[in-house]
Amino acid sequence: MQTLTTRPGGALRGETDVPGDKSISHRAVMFGGLLARGVSHVRGWLRAGDTVATLSAVKGLGIQIDEADDTLVIHGDTPHAPTQTLDLVNAGTGIRLLAGILCGQPFPAVLTGSEQLCRRPMRRIIEPLRLMGAGITGRDECAPLTIQPAALKGIDYRLPVASAQVKSAILLAALFAKDETRITQPAPARDHTEIMLKAMGADIRMEGDTVILTPSATPLSPLDMTVPGDFSSAAFPLVAACIVPDSDITLRHINLNTTRTGLLDVLVRMGADITVIPTGKEAGEPVGDLHVRGGTLKGVEVGGEMVVRMIDEFPVLMIAATQAEGRTVVRDAAELRVKETDRIAVMARELAALGVTVEETPDGFIIEGGQAINGGHVHAHDDHRVAMSLAVAGLVAASAVHIDDAQCAGDSFPDFAGTMRKLGADMA
Repeated sequence: MQTLTTRPGGALRGETDVPGDKSISHRAVMFGGLLARGVSHVRGWLRAGDTVATLSAVKGLGIQIDEADDTLVIHGDTPHAPTQTLDLVNAGTGIRLLAGILCGQPFPAVLTGSEQLCRRPMRRIIEPLRLMGAGITGRDECAPLTIQPAALKGIDYRLPVASAQVKSAILLAALFAKDETRITQPAPARDHTEIMLKAMGADIRMEGDTVILTPSATPLSPLDMTVPGDFSSAAFPLVAACIVPDSDITLRHINLNTTRTGLLDVLVRMGADITVIPTGKEAGEPVGDLHVRGGTLKGVEVGGEMVVRMIDEFPVLMIAATQAEGRTVVRDAAELRVKETDRIAVMARELAALGVTVEETPDGFIIEGGQAINGGHVHAHDDHRVAMSLAVAGLVAASAVHIDDAQCAGDSFPDFAGTMRKLGADMA
């Protein structure tokens, strides 16, 4: 078990990159290997626990991938039947999207993962994929997932909740279906799948809040792209700079897709001093730099469509809320209870160990600002975003915060502590 210790110190200063976007890295290796024909070149690929699990699964389907540092050369080809169960470890995106692709293959496959992943709900993809004719079953509607060959048909489906993973699983199965598929969203979920598929030549379009995909017999074109920095990873130094007095940092080459940047908008509403500097696009995704200065925050209310745009950033928003003036209220975020952990309950419990009061609600939480954070020992519960959020809390605590089981930060942010030290944080 690895313990990360973070201590209060001086202002954060300087510039840094953050690791490549995890969502895009998952998709690049799956789409380039299993959907495209030809050689894809993907630079800036995130080599982290979750994405490496997806990479291994794609290789397990017979795809040749040459690796050099953060660059992949992917030899897209027809996937072959795996010789063993495909283990996605903790990768929720990996297992759900790969299930969509495998439902359209002429061979059986079994997808599994860690104990943590096998607790996460899979009914949300199993039901629509079965409506398409897929032969997919789960164990108590969770992984392991068993997939048998089946003829697929297009469907007209309304998502019960806005979910990029569910939407993507359906779209990927739809590539192998007869007739078009239409998916109506209750709110805008991440659209990385649509952007990448369109860049690869898929017939995909939007009509209002409905995504429409028409299958084609023509294989998709290979990728040639650089993965931008992950906004969800940038969220940790971003919030740290907002709450540590006199901080002044710049985060470079960050993915600014508006379906991902809800936290940015909420922090600005809280009074954060953040300047967005657009720098262009990468594979259809808007990219830019974020210049952040420390200052005074005020409490806000967050709910509705905003929740979807920042679903992974609520643990670190909790840290910002403790340091704000006034009350922060989050609602409509019950999805947080079925992530890697029940993030509402886990963060409330671990912050309580540091002397912070969080009022849980069924679909969110309430935090009164201006609370002092004590030092002490906390646990990450094998959840990377919990680990890094608690580390940010330590930067404004009264004394050192020790986070046990913190190696899970590597699921999405390799060398998180090193990046923060580069900005002046006392973290090791």
